[in-house]
Amino acid sequence: MSYTLEKYNGLKSRFDCPNCNGKKSFTKYINIETNEYLSDRVGRCNKIDRCEYHFKPKQFFEDNKGFLQVYKPQQKKISPIQKLMFTIPIKQLDNTLTQYDNNNFALILLKLFGYNEAVKLLTLYEIGTSKKWSGANIFWQIDVNGIVRTGKIMLYNIETNKRVKQPYDHISWVHKDILTDTYELKQCFFGELLINQFKTKPIAIVESEKSAIICSYFLPEYIWLSAGNINGLSIEKFKVLKGRKVVLFPDLNKGFEIWQQKAKEFKHLAEVSISDYLQRIATPEQQTKGLDLADYLISTITKNVANVSNVA
Repeated sequence: MSYTLEKYNGLKSRFDCPNCNGKKSFTKYINIETNEYLSDRVGRCNKIDRCEYHFKPKQFFEDNKGFLQVYKPQQKKISPIQKLMFTIPIKQLDNTLTQYDNNNFALILLKLFGYNEAVKLLTLYEIGTSKKWSGANIFWQIDVNGIVRTGKIMLYNIETNKRVKQPYDHISWVHKDILTDTYELKQCFFGELLINQFKTKPIAIVESEKSAIICSYFLPEYIWLSAGNINGLSIEKFKVLKGRKVVLFPDLNKGFEIWQQKAKEFKHLAEVSISDYLQRIATPEQQTKGLDLADYLISTITKNVANVSNVA
């Protein structure tokens, strides 16, 4: 180990001399590699003409040879600063549960299922209205304890039932402009608030929030959750499903392979399986378009397809 007298860095780098008590006249020896002081008494008094105190590291180690063989100073471990989880006040969510006549997604539910069923779905998933864009909605992420983690803001086309992607993809987040470095965003499943409300129902997970809501109308025997996107499944999210029966319903194309692997990873947490229903019933054209389960179920309204219950 190499030691040197500490370079002057203001009065904080100078100390009272242990020999003559001279104020701020003492310079300590410091470890070149760790920047740690060897001892409060190992150093040199700057008042050479009067004090002449100079205790070198070599002399310190010789004087304490026996002691240092059995004593190893403990280095302090600095714990990382723990960030608080970012949350949204419930009042902010409550204030968005209105103005559904200016909420395109709410109007899509009204068009597809009628007033009573639309209201049930809006209430079940606590879907909000956003002022981000005219007609935009908010898919709130409310966890199993009723804590609002964030909200996804989206804009849908009433005619096509699809997201508005031109001239840009209309998707944003409630936390976008208010999340600071002091807080950490931890997303949860969309629809997670329903888990404790229906403790005996199996759980179905799809990619999009729209799919979860629409599937819950056609197949209410499941609790329908959304992962948010194809890469939205994680161990951290899945922990809340421990011990439950879970069926994954990925979209077509890459979704099936990715979620098939995820199903294997999460088997220690829950009874996880994956449905190949879409892969079995989809036409080549639907495969190319990346059909999701909600798209198929909506098509049953106009095509009068009788059996949509055997999807698992």
